[in-house]
Amino acid sequence: MIDMLRLLPQYTPDEFDSRHRLAIVAAQRAKHILQGSRHGASRFTKETTIAIDEVLRGQVKYLVGEEARDAMKEAKRGKEGEMERIAMMTGDDAKEIKKELSVYVDDTPKPVVAESEE
Repeated sequence: MIDMLRLLPQYTPDEFDSRHRLAIVAAQRAKHILQGSRHGASRFTKETTIAIDEVLRGQVKYLVGEEARDAMKEAKRGKEGEMERIAMMTGDDAKEIKKELSVYVDDTPKPVVAESEE
């Protein structure tokens, strides 16, 4: 099997400890691009190819080991904190949100119109 990384001129062997890490980082970057993340000008058009190009050029930073675990824990704490804040909203907050949403949603019951008999 040919090692595809050796065919790429911009690849440096000591940059990635394995081709699996390259694939994972590029896949995550492609996902971000598909979700609307900005990317620089590229000669490529497909998101996956743009992602691989950015990763190989060193434009995408990533974490490994303990730093990655700490970052994931911090992101999880942030999400949990947001959920707790939403759950602890007071009645006044809920009324204000409902009032703001009422502009977009009309949930008043509609009168039932009986069909006339012929």
